[in-house]
Amino acid sequence: YPGVFVWCVVPHDADFQALTPVATIHEAEGTTVIVAEPQAADAGLAILFRAARITLGVHSDLQAVGLTAAFSGALAQAGISCNVVAGAFHDQLFVPVETGRQALQVLRALQQSGNIQA
Repeated sequence: YPGVFVWCVVPHDADFQALTPVATIHEAEGTTVIVAEPQAADAGLAILFRAARITLGVHSDLQAVGLTAAFSGALAQAGISCNVVAGAFHDQLFVPVETGRQALQVLRALQQSGNIQA
């Protein structure tokens, strides 16, 4: 997906219906929302993390064993941090925006090695 996605925290009682988050995570401290950067800017939200979004093409079973370890290990070896949000059909990887192109290269090499199917 093109663009930059960001992590922001809103209070539990905040109305964020104007946003279209990729994901929300409710924690004791507040609700984390992952949204496109322009939406966060328009809403005046403080940005905690800026990321490039990579959607794995492989259908990822929520009970699969080893897929996350394979791609996170390859990215870790390249010095790239990765935040994973699992959808029902595909894993969404969020890497620091400045490492997006490098992360894609690492994942393509992993795919070509046969260690993941995409």
